[in-house]
Amino acid sequence: MAKDTPPRWDRKMQQRLARGEAAALGELYDRFASLVHNTAHRVLDDESAADQVTREVFGYVWENPDAYDPRREGSMRSWIAKLTRHQAVHRLRQAEAKAYAERGGGCAEELEQKVRRAAVSARADFIVQSMPAPLRAALELAYFQRRDYRQTAADLGVTEDEARRRLRLGLQLLATANSRPLDGRTL
Repeated sequence: MAKDTPPRWDRKMQQRLARGEAAALGELYDRFASLVHNTAHRVLDDESAADQVTREVFGYVWENPDAYDPRREGSMRSWIAKLTRHQAVHRLRQAEAKAYAERGGGCAEELEQKVRRAAVSARADFIVQSMPAPLRAALELAYFQRRDYRQTAADLGVTEDEARRRLRLGLQLLATANSRPLDGRTL
């Protein structure tokens, strides 16, 4: 398969959505609804707003299946996560701007910092959930259970060098969470 050819499931799903198959939207929703909702909730910290973003994202995908360009977006999962982050950040900006205005104004820089932190946090969550299971397991042992690389290696049944490699690669992937600038685009 060529590098810029999307996985077969992604191509077929896009074709089905373009034909207007309601069952395709249901399948897509079943597969990605928790990703969308959890990402939106992480950014917005509001269940109702996360529900609304979830509806908006799937509505957008349903109405614009041709907006998915696998050469630019990668997998459909990545595209949907990106749409979710953009929409959730847009809603956060709106909500925070309204709150600042109601309090008689505020610092735009403070608002942007809050939005940036929320977006980076959501991206980091997505990266961790998307990384291969061996890397994720190593990071979870090291950081959530406070294991050093030797204990991580023993728990995973791998060599110490392999544990260090997994931790290093996992951390390198996580470091990219802060490297993408916010461009302010919405759906």
